[in-house]
Amino acid sequence: MTSPRRERREPEPEPGDPERLYVITGGPDGAARAPLDLVTMVVSRTEPTPTVQPEQAAILRLCRAPLSVAEISAYLSLPFSVVTALLTELLSTELVESRAPVVRAALPDRSLLEAVMHGLQKL
Repeated sequence: MTSPRRERREPEPEPGDPERLYVITGGPDGAARAPLDLVTMVVSRTEPTPTVQPEQAAILRLCRAPLSVAEISAYLSLPFSVVTALLTELLSTELVESRAPVVRAALPDRSLLEAVMHGLQKL
């Protein structure tokens, strides 16, 4: 009786493997990418369909609530450039929408706050 032979498996490609990233983005097709930066907010407009790539489906699931491109990149452990390529395709098919981040309102003038504080203290 012989013992079963162990098969050697190919090692799983690392997340930063250039070949894997090339396949995910579809290679250099020369198409222009959407003007996204790290703080651009992205929100999905629909649930993932069976025709989208697994990475794009993950983006659609993550972005049910608005997320920045930097957060998406961190959650998926993918470089910013790869995420922008994936988001460009999702934006062109209108599966997601993007917008500039909400800027915090400017703080009121310190003298105004002091005047309010003094008025409240006199009450």
